[in-house]
Amino acid sequence: MEQTINRLAHVALPFLKLGTIAFGGPAAHIAMMEDEFVRRRRWLEREQFLDLLGITNLIPGPSSTEMAIYIAYLRAGLAGLIVGGSCFILPAALIVGVLAWVYVSFGKLSLTTGVLYGVKPVVIAIILQALWRLGRTAVKTQFLALIGLLAVGLTFLGGNALIVLFGTGAISGIKQWLVQRGSAGGPLSSLLITTPLLTLTKVATTPTLTAPKTVTLLPLFLVFLKVGAVVFGSGYVLLAFLQDDLVTQRHWLSDAQLLDAIAIGQVTPGPVFTTATFIGYILAGIPGAIIATVGIFLPGFLFVALCRPVVAFLRQSPIAGAFLDGINVAALALMIVVTKQLAVAALINWLTVLLALASLVLLIRFCLNSVWLVLFGAIIGLGTSALGMT
Repeated sequence: MEQTINRLAHVALPFLKLGTIAFGGPAAHIAMMEDEFVRRRRWLEREQFLDLLGITNLIPGPSSTEMAIYIAYLRAGLAGLIVGGSCFILPAALIVGVLAWVYVSFGKLSLTTGVLYGVKPVVIAIILQALWRLGRTAVKTQFLALIGLLAVGLTFLGGNALIVLFGTGAISGIKQWLVQRGSAGGPLSSLLITTPLLTLTKVATTPTLTAPKTVTLLPLFLVFLKVGAVVFGSGYVLLAFLQDDLVTQRHWLSDAQLLDAIAIGQVTPGPVFTTATFIGYILAGIPGAIIATVGIFLPGFLFVALCRPVVAFLRQSPIAGAFLDGINVAALALMIVVTKQLAVAALINWLTVLLALASLVLLIRFCLNSVWLVLFGAIIGLGTSALGMT
């Protein structure tokens, strides 16, 4: 019993730390996890980490949270899955809950713009370092480099993320199948590189029926359970789903309230999906915050528990392994596009560019722990804000 408790504590502590300091959204969270669990703690090999990244991008829900859940599951079984995932979510949920109380009590919320001013450039550096390390492992062949670049281009053009992931994996898997048949390199193989991904379509969402305006806990739970079970992608995708469900269909929130909720999820550490905590508190107080948080994250725990055997199967089959290799380079392509979007917002003047470059040098040359860089960035941000430089 004591050994089990020690093992769970061993899993809980790093995820509590990451949940407290992981600013910057899913790409930054994944970069910090790669640094923490691949490079420092050596819980995973880099290729294994990439496999988990590919799989968690294929299932609905917050990908970085599902990465945390999956890593904890591998480390300490089902109990670790619950403890590790909960520890990653809990700090952000508590912070967002406090901010929701301030918002409801005082009718407004002054965001910590100074802290974010300094933290965002550091986050860009952390992501770039992780992309470099993961990319050297994921891009095993020229073919994977080619379809990875195609995935980057299509994502920049607005291609649906899920179709890009599946399409890139399918191309890689079919290429391996052709190799085994001895027919790779012909016209058919070249056609397979372009056709599946270039037929991208947007995934439509099914409208929900209008619900009563009085918000009770069961409908609130079901709304966020549905969102957690079907949403792929970033907080911006989450915004689209919540806009349709909570503003357009159910009239539970105004557009301004929803945008405030999304902003809080974006600027606080940990999962962006803790936006649900903020909305739940606005609609139904502390019980609503708890119910909404449980609802939106529960599918992720279930999906990870169910899909673990799939990863083992994929690496046993050459064709399935090639499929996963394709998904891995596409997942990195998605991270590249997100990083570009984040960099536009983060690198706004010479000081932020300098901070990002200095952070990148410290990460690559001196292997400085990203936690200290985030804290340093926050201090720089607060200092520049106090001097009126932000």
